[in-house]
Amino acid sequence: MTRINILPPSEINTTILLPSSKSISNRALIIHALGRGSYLPENLSDCDDTQVMIRALNAKAGETIDIMAAGTAMRFLTAYFSVTPGTHTITGTERMKQRPIGILVDALRELGADIEYVENEGFPPLRITGKTLNGSHITLPGNVSSQYISALLMIGPKLENGLNITLTGTIISLPYINMTLQLMADFGAKASWVNDHELRVEPQPYRPIPYYIESDWTAASYWLQITALSKDAEVTLPGLFKKSYQGDSKMAEYFCLLGATPLHKDDNVT
Repeated sequence: MTRINILPPSEINTTILLPSSKSISNRALIIHALGRGSYLPENLSDCDDTQVMIRALNAKAGETIDIMAAGTAMRFLTAYFSVTPGTHTITGTERMKQRPIGILVDALRELGADIEYVENEGFPPLRITGKTLNGSHITLPGNVSSQYISALLMIGPKLENGLNITLTGTIISLPYINMTLQLMADFGAKASWVNDHELRVEPQPYRPIPYYIESDWTAASYWLQITALSKDAEVTLPGLFKKSYQGDSKMAEYFCLLGATPLHKDDNVT
């Protein structure tokens, strides 16, 4: 039997270029497109989901768009194309065609959207013809995917009368809903909680602005762990914001209890 000894380095002093946040990238791309911005968000994630989103947003009316296995893209684009001129068909992998999307489609139809199921009722592919939506109020269970809620929130400024969303029961994934609201506000929209179960989006258009995507706090967690477990370590993680929109940024506080002390320097964490 061969024994392999793994020893930690005596000290660590390095800078790590983290991947960008996929969640922020995908939301920023949709908002950028809805606001007809001329500044493409910077530092976009290079993951498959984001690359699929970019290709879809550049597709011409009448094209069939294959989003492959990108569930976030399917949900966000379903809402986006509902308020975008032209007819688009969205499809994906065979597995994607088995993932239900009826809750979102029903909500959009209630607002006035023109969406058809191409194959099986309640599942992709979808044929969507964009139009002005006159509806302004929908009710959803609070335990549905936050991506459904975020998809609806982001198109709210495009609705003639704005949008009210009432969420019933227990609300899950609050950090992702709040991330969407914060990004919308960054781009000039007026969207907020009215109370613990109701959201309101005013019919106020987005502003096209330059936007830089924050690095991913989940990816940062592994380096915080290494720092906490090392006797002598300094790891610089560029692109993390002190006032982050990512729920996982809270983990920095927990790693402090283990000995890692993050210091913010011009939107870096050391």
